[in-house]
Amino acid sequence: MKIPLLLLAALLPLSAEEERVNLTETSIKNLEIETFTATEMNFEKTFFAIGTLQAVPSNHSVVSSRIPGRVVDLKVIAGDHVTKGDEILKIESRQPGGPTIPVLAPASGIVADSHVRLGEPVDPAKELLDILDLSELWATARVPQQEAGKLEIGTKARIQIPALKGDTVTGELIRFGTEADAKSGTFDAIFLIENPDHQLRPGMRAEFSIITSVREDITVVPKEAVQGDVTNRVVYVRDFALPNSFIKSPVVTGEENDRFIEIKEGLFPEDDVVTKGAYLLGFAGGGNISLKEVLDAAHGHVHAEDGGELTDEQRKESAEEDEHSHEEGEAGVVNKFLMVACVILIALLLLSGIRQFNLERKIANLT
Repeated sequence: MKIPLLLLAALLPLSAEEERVNLTETSIKNLEIETFTATEMNFEKTFFAIGTLQAVPSNHSVVSSRIPGRVVDLKVIAGDHVTKGDEILKIESRQPGGPTIPVLAPASGIVADSHVRLGEPVDPAKELLDILDLSELWATARVPQQEAGKLEIGTKARIQIPALKGDTVTGELIRFGTEADAKSGTFDAIFLIENPDHQLRPGMRAEFSIITSVREDITVVPKEAVQGDVTNRVVYVRDFALPNSFIKSPVVTGEENDRFIEIKEGLFPEDDVVTKGAYLLGFAGGGNISLKEVLDAAHGHVHAEDGGELTDEQRKESAEEDEHSHEEGEAGVVNKFLMVACVILIALLLLSGIRQFNLERKIANLT
């Protein structure tokens, strides 16, 4: 009869390097433990670059008047969204009795800039409004020159926008900049991204994880699951038999990208590894540091012994205890100082008495 690998692993004794961390259900909630199931997937090798978002040049429209005249109606201002064909302003001809001409939006988009005011004279050479279609944007990455050979048209990138709390979009490389920047040692790689909700704006900072190769069927875990230094990498694995129990398991790691780390040894497929809370779990697992102390340090306020939040009454009692302990500590310092001072004074008196006694003996011998 074949024994499943996971069951066999559970029956084996823990090695010297492995430690078990047992928690309560409340402790797990307070540590905000989250797990990820180790699995085989396509592993993407990436490198990092920074850059900015830009409007697509071909999506920039300029509004002007066909006739000289004066603005008699202005329906939009910068920031307004318009649809192609919307009436956005009216021009009254300069000719006596001339017509009033409506000016229509040449394309859909956002009014990026307005160069005209109500009642202002205009002529066909004057730009009145700029309209940008922001449904697509260019994300321009400043790529180190040594990475040039890894890129080709169609290369994909995961792009984070810090201004939008790190939201990630996918872009496709469509072209390169015309020349490299000799000072920074970089060249521009331009990715096209979709922006259907128009949240992204030209000029926003972007962070790129550019995908250069893909390997299939690689066991990976999220980067935050792996703890320790490069010589001693560990993960915390949920024990499938014992509830609320986690095993500290050494692992051998391989390559990593912006999201995952390759695991070469130390995990079985379908192992649940701790991601969020893994760092704090290391402190809660042993030594003299309690779960309460871990959470106090992490959250910046006092917790109950099981890691739970204190009630207002408990907070008040804790503050009073701290104050009382502080007062006792101050009194202890004063008492210690007085005791030391008394010992020194007694020693000085004894020394003075000995000197006086010796002096009297010498005088007696001389006489």
